[in-house]
Amino acid sequence: MTVSRDDLRRDLRARRAALTPGVRLAAADAVARHLGEQPDLRLPGYVGGYWAVNGELPLHAVQLRLAPGQVWCLPVVQADGGLRFAPWRAGDPMQPNRYGIPEPVLAPESTLRADQLQWALLPLLGFDRRGARLGMGGGYYDRAFAFRRDAAAPPRLVGVGYGLQELPALATESWDVALDAIATEHGFVPVGR
Repeated sequence: MTVSRDDLRRDLRARRAALTPGVRLAAADAVARHLGEQPDLRLPGYVGGYWAVNGELPLHAVQLRLAPGQVWCLPVVQADGGLRFAPWRAGDPMQPNRYGIPEPVLAPESTLRADQLQWALLPLLGFDRRGARLGMGGGYYDRAFAFRRDAAAPPRLVGVGYGLQELPALATESWDVALDAIATEHGFVPVGR
């Protein structure tokens, strides 16, 4: 019997929600450490992150450990449903988007296209070791990074999640964009594209 993507999402959200705050913070620190050990992720440039919601692995420890010359950016949902990235530092103004997720307050013309990033951290709901990613179902990241289906990095796409979100195999769709690597509390795993 094949499990639908909706059922899979429901199960994975429940697994993630069951994690205690202490487990989440320890995982966040471990992921930041694993990412910091990757020399190619220490290059200067724009780094796309995300504001963790609904039990996603928080990235505050990653932001605090950026290398010199790196600029932290958060996603901003555009009126047309696209996704752009805005440079952001703690204390900069934010407002909730249509989903209640905080976004930097920045004029659209001051935001960056996804292809202007050096690397990007993508939130995971589920993943497999081949680099397949299951998100929340809106397709924002797949549309933003669609150019990566046929092009090499940059940006390097790193999925971030908890080890318990790993699946043996994840069916993909034609619009899915594969990851270059996965980071969990257990380590950093480059994947084949």
